[in-house]
Amino acid sequence: MVVTADLARILAELSFQINRQIGLLATRKGEVTVVAVGDHKGLVIPLIDHGRFATTRLSGLRLIHTHLKAEPLSQDDLTDLALLRLDAIVAVTLDEGGMPGPVHMAHLIPENPEGKYWLTTDYGHPSEIDLHFSAFIKALEDEFARIQRSRPIDSRERAILVRVEKDPLQDGKSSLAELSELSRTAGVEIFDRVIQHRPALDPKFLLGKGKLSWLVIRALQLGANLLIFDHELTPAQARSIADVTELKVIDRTQLILDIFAQRALSREGKIQVELAQLKYLLPRLVTKNTAMSRLTGGIGGRGPGETKLEINRRRVRERISHLEKELKSIRKARSQRRLLRKRKGLPVISIIGYTNAGKSTLLNSLTNSAVFTENLLFATLDPKSSRLRFPRDTEAIITDTVGFIRDLPKDLLSAFRSTLEELHEADLLLHVIDVSNPSFEDHIIAVESILQELDLFHKPRINVFNKEDLFTEREALEFLCKRHRAISLSAVNPRTFSPLLDAMESAVAKLGTSERTSPVS
Repeated sequence: MVVTADLARILAELSFQINRQIGLLATRKGEVTVVAVGDHKGLVIPLIDHGRFATTRLSGLRLIHTHLKAEPLSQDDLTDLALLRLDAIVAVTLDEGGMPGPVHMAHLIPENPEGKYWLTTDYGHPSEIDLHFSAFIKALEDEFARIQRSRPIDSRERAILVRVEKDPLQDGKSSLAELSELSRTAGVEIFDRVIQHRPALDPKFLLGKGKLSWLVIRALQLGANLLIFDHELTPAQARSIADVTELKVIDRTQLILDIFAQRALSREGKIQVELAQLKYLLPRLVTKNTAMSRLTGGIGGRGPGETKLEINRRRVRERISHLEKELKSIRKARSQRRLLRKRKGLPVISIIGYTNAGKSTLLNSLTNSAVFTENLLFATLDPKSSRLRFPRDTEAIITDTVGFIRDLPKDLLSAFRSTLEELHEADLLLHVIDVSNPSFEDHIIAVESILQELDLFHKPRINVFNKEDLFTEREALEFLCKRHRAISLSAVNPRTFSPLLDAMESAVAKLGTSERTSPVS
């Protein structure tokens, strides 16, 4: 039984006497684990701490509570059902004499064509409930599991992407599309994408609590175990969302840092990524239980001692200091190598651009190099240099750099500053742009913003529209080239390189006589 007639009567009598809602949480064996007393309007369920919680299963608990009036399940009831992943929520209403009246029950349901998230059932009296609850809930969980297994899974991380859009004129889809590409690069399986429009971000949960409960149900239906937010969450927001949803929560910054950690191969790259990760982690170090956390005591150690949290923070700060010293020595070595290059008198050309614009592919095609390329964001992190011979037998050093991205995490930009310092020594910048991307103009703005932040906007540069073979309208492409003073080509087709090689050679030849501050056409 969901609730027996005797239990419903006892709850109703007690609620009537104190004029407050009463509720209890019961296991599938019928054991009562929590009893809660609210007011005449509602009930607050205390935190549940038990071992059965999993993001792809129900909690194993049902909430049975009273409603002082003949009212159906409230929105707060349904929110609790979702956020706590309850097996069911039952409301026993009271009649005028304080006896049990109609009973309302709701439970979550698997993914369905109608897009419903729960099912409600009404009974005229507790005695009318003939549901064999244990068999019912087993069948319900089996159906959840069956639908979850029907979805192909190639990764342990199964995510729902989330964005909160404040601008009513923006739909946020292009931003989520980029987040999806970042997730794919990190090896995450995307199960759903969610956009909520709000006039302002919620300071605690970023999105509304109703939408948060919907996310919990959606994750349960799909078998997702990860929420990825297209924002930089504050430490408090990340903790609040994780505590409420019981799902793993990461933000865009953390996702990018994870990609960099996967892609870093050189010692310098690994140091830079670790430094950025530690700086991101430091303000997010927390402890949920400080009891028994004092590590010192006894003779010579009496006093308040030092908590585990304080020790962890101190160790992180020490590691950050150590890594910064290592980067300083690497920066010194880089400076010496740059001096040697200057003595050789070869001009330096640096390829820059938004991530996955085709920079490494262009370097390989121009110099017959073998830099790793793949259709993923941030496929290469470590700068690669090669010699480039122009048609008139002049030479230059051409260097590939790490890709840029909008809202590049500040800690990451700071950590990679030693690598990006190479750009300050460049005589010419090649700004490679994927013209086939619908958001290419936003990418141009993002790259130019980073150039200004690095004090590199004054550098002579050539705008290069890559992937012209994917651009179907030739006249429109010619118009865009004139508008942005760019040269179009396909990095996989060397026969399209002649205009770029001529422009680079002319620009390098002019460097000794004049300074260019605008893109070279």
